[in-house]
This record gives sequence, C-alpha cells and structure tokens, in this order.
Amino acid sequence: MSSPRGGTARTAPPGRNPAPQPAPPPGPNPEPDSTGLVPYPAEVAARYRAAGLWRGHSLPAELMAAARAHGDRTALITPEVRWSYAELSATAERFAAGLLARTRLRPGDAVMFQMGNVAETVVTYLGCLLAGIRPVCTLPQHGTREVAVLARHLGARGLVLQADFGRGQLPEQARALLAEGVIEEAVVVRGEVFGKAVGYGELLRAGTGNDPGTLPYHSRPPEGVAVFQLSGGTTGLPKIAPRQHEEYAYNGALWGRTLGWGEGTVVLYPLPIMHNAGVSLALQPALLSGAALVLAPSADIGTLLDLIERTRPQVLPLVPPALAIRLLEEPRSHRTDLSCLTDFIVGGQKLPLEVAERLRDELGIAVRQKFGMAEGMFLLTPSGAGEWIRHHTVGTPLSPLDEIRILRPGTEDEVPDGEIGELCVRGPYTIRGYYRAERHNASAFTLDGFYRTGDLARRHRLGGAPCYSIDGRIKDVINRGVEKIHADEVEDLVMRHPDVAHVALVAMPDPVLGERACAYLVMEPGRAPLTVATLGAFLLGEGLARYKLPERVESVDALPLSNVGKVSKKELRQDIETKLAAETV
Repeated sequence: MSSPRGGTARTAPPGRNPAPQPAPPPGPNPEPDSTGLVPYPAEVAARYRAAGLWRGHSLPAELMAAARAHGDRTALITPEVRWSYAELSATAERFAAGLLARTRLRPGDAVMFQMGNVAETVVTYLGCLLAGIRPVCTLPQHGTREVAVLARHLGARGLVLQADFGRGQLPEQARALLAEGVIEEAVVVRGEVFGKAVGYGELLRAGTGNDPGTLPYHSRPPEGVAVFQLSGGTTGLPKIAPRQHEEYAYNGALWGRTLGWGEGTVVLYPLPIMHNAGVSLALQPALLSGAALVLAPSADIGTLLDLIERTRPQVLPLVPPALAIRLLEEPRSHRTDLSCLTDFIVGGQKLPLEVAERLRDELGIAVRQKFGMAEGMFLLTPSGAGEWIRHHTVGTPLSPLDEIRILRPGTEDEVPDGEIGELCVRGPYTIRGYYRAERHNASAFTLDGFYRTGDLARRHRLGGAPCYSIDGRIKDVINRGVEKIHADEVEDLVMRHPDVAHVALVAMPDPVLGERACAYLVMEPGRAPLTVATLGAFLLGEGLARYKLPERVESVDALPLSNVGKVSKKELRQDIETKLAAETV
C-alpha cells in the first residue's frame, strides 16, 4: 500500500496486525508541550487507537496483565535465577512499593540506570515502571560527566546502580553525583551499600505486604513518557528519545507477534539489556508474549555457547556482525549443536555477505537481518524470504502503518526506487521529537513528522512488498576534496580479500583535501599485513575507483567495540588523529 509522497506500508499476515488504514495526512509536527515532549498529533493518535494498535493502557499495565496471564511459565533465566512470571512480577511489585516507601522518589520522577545484565536489573526496571517512575536507560559504562549531563537535562532525581559491576567504579561515581547535587537518591541494587544510599534488600523488605492495587501505574496516562532512551552521543545537548506508554508497549508486542513468540519460545539476549535494543527486542516482547528470556551476563562467546547448550533458545534477536564473526572464529562453535536457533537476527551494522555465507555453510545458521533505532522504527527480513533478501536487505517495516520515504539528503525530495538516499520514517512507534530539543528537532524531522535517520538506504521492488537496504551513514562518508567516499562500499570490497578478517574504514584529517581514507585491518591468523600498495592493487582489481582507495593502512589485533557491540569508529578516528599528530612533531 502506498502512502502520500511514496511512503509505504506493509500488509500484515492474517491474524497478526489489523488491516492497514490510510496514512496520517501531511501537516506540521506538533510543538513540544510544557514538559518538553513532542506529542503525536491528536488525529494521528486517534487513528492508531481506532486501528487497534494503541490500546489506551500504560506500559506497566500491559506488562502486568501479561504476567497474570502467564503465571507459572518461566519468565527469566540467568546464570543465577530461574523465575516464573508470578515470581518476577511479585518481586517487582515489592520493589516498587519499597521504592515509594523508603525514598523521596515519586511518580513522574526520572531515575538513571547503571546496571548490567543481572536479574535485579529486570526487577528494578519493572519496579520503577510500576511505581510510576521513569527509567533513564543509561549504561554502566557511562562516566560521571555523561550521567550528570543527562540527569540535568532531564531533571532526574535518582540513580540505581550495580555496585559490583566491572571494576567497582560505580559507587564512587554515585557519591560524586550526590555530593554535587546532581541526584538526590541513590539505590544500590547489588553489592555493598554506601553512605545514605538505599539497598535493594531494604526496599524489598519495605514493600512486603503492600497491596499491589495501590501502585501508581494503574493511573499513568497512556500518552505520557514511560521510558527515556538514549540516541547517539552524550556530549553537548543529549539526544533523548522519550518512549511513550502506548507506543512502546505496541513496539514490544508487535516485535514478539511478528516473530511468532509465545509459550515455549526461549529468547537469548547477550547485549546490554537496558539499551533500547535490549528492552524493545528482548525484555518487553518476551514478557508481553509469554516467552522465556535468557539473559546472558555478557557477549563472551564461551558464555553464549554455554547458555545455548543449557537452555536451547530458538531466538537470538540481535547479533552484531562483530559478534557473528567471533562466533565463527571460535572453534567450539563448530562442535556445538546450534540447530535450536531458528531465528538468528543480525543487526546494528551492515552484515558482510561473506559472513552470512560462512554462517550458513560452517554453522548451518540462516540469518535474518534487522534495522532499528532508539527513536522507534524497526525493519526485519520476513520469515521465509529468499536468500538475496536476507543477505542484502533489512526487509520491511513491522507495522502496517509504518511509513518510509527515501529522501535526497538535506531535502524533502524523494529519490527513485533503487537510488541511494536518506531513510526517513514515521509511524505508530516512532517518536515525533527528541525530548527538550526543539532546535535539533527542526532539522531532525521533516515538516510533516518523518524522522531523518541519517542512514543511507535504497528501496528495492522484488515482486511483492518493497524492501530496503541500509548502505551506510550520511556521516560515515569521507569527504576527500570534492569527492565522497562511502565507507560501506569500500569495506565490502576489502572483505573479499582472503587474508582480511575484519575491516573498518575511517576518515583521517588532511590539510589539503580535508579528509583521506584510512583502513584498519584485522588479518586472518598467520597472514602477512597488507600495505597501501597491496590493498590498493586488490581493490583496483575489484573495480573500485582510484580516488576511493585507502591512503593509509593500520593493522590491529582487533577492532574496538562500543557498549552495544558495534565497531567504534569514533575510537579509530581518535587513534589515527593521535598518530598523525605525533608524526608531525
């Protein structure tokens, strides 16, 4: 079904989603309200409710209704616990009641999270929602400055932390934030309690015996903010995606429904659970659908294989390409029975074709690809799609009312099918604006509310519904004088070299041309490093234009990864800038 100006909506399989409705009419995006939230236009929200996508309930109300329905089924498995839905929900209710009884935090407050993949993180997240308190999904790797910037921007009053995470640095950070008046309350969920902080056990004891029917979540407005998710960096003005109750609940339920999750489904998740991907691809859809969530403490391959052998999951809902490569490189993977994995979904960055083929040929894994963002929109290669679609595209959007335009960057003009442009999206679980960021919203959204993702994409027509490929980031373009070099294009060709295991192409500063291309290479074991000359000769043989050739090659043992398993090009750019500066001294 076509929407105005070329947007598309996908017809849902029978019994899963309601039939598509007419797309919302073009019109200006609403202004932010007094809280800094940009709401969905009233007529658009009404249309989503009339179509049955939004149900008029708060996110915690939907989660608790599912918990009551699934009762004795297994909800959460970690190396330490195995809890039923009844056990998990009762513990979260006790935590919520204790939070309101023993701290100064009140419904509507925002609370920063710095916790890893432990069962208490799930309890704390659900407990905050039940108490009407809004989680801010920071990560335990964030430093004091980053947490302070975000807390001040949001007016957050509290911090929950895992004191035994990593090197044990989080209590010291929390003390500093308390001393500076950035936060008023600190809750230690694991590890030793310090100073005036409140402990997890104390909150559970304080909440024992309280009537869950008095918890504030029953009265939370469905159009209000449930959770704050982070997008991009935290320097300068933070980019914070305010996820509202109805749309976030729909997002989670839709993902689980699209993948057919239900009783008997086991979902294994190894990446940070408090990242938007963890919440909306694993935690919430699993709990809303009655599936069991296996929460891995880390993405260590040995740990992952142990959990696969022990729990036999059908689904790995987000595997970064770097993690897929590490799985291929681990000898034990080739001896482990991976036949249980029927949905091995790769996302985060473009999957090299060679990796997809090796997963198929060496481990018997048929990959699916996805694309998603903290701002909302998800795309997924359909179940049963042909190999070309699964290996070369991220498929189609999930919802029948999702809309996509491919625009010429910096304009509102659509490009023809097959041409590269900026992916711009709008729909029933895509935000209408960043929180308290009116100036940034003016450039981040079209006049009628399509979010400009900054991703370069193409629309493909392959007989049925259109599908989309992601072909890099607008900012991942190296500006070599008047020429533009798309990093993904060069990286794909470099990966054809039999001696190269991994590659990342980044910009390095140049006083004449502005930028030149530097290739960071991880070589296959025992293979000699490539030089600028040998790599260039290979790429010319693959048909790459000469101006796109890397002008410096750095051989490394491994590429640095971000907190969510993506290659950290920011670190690589900093590395090459440091090396160039040292060489000019």
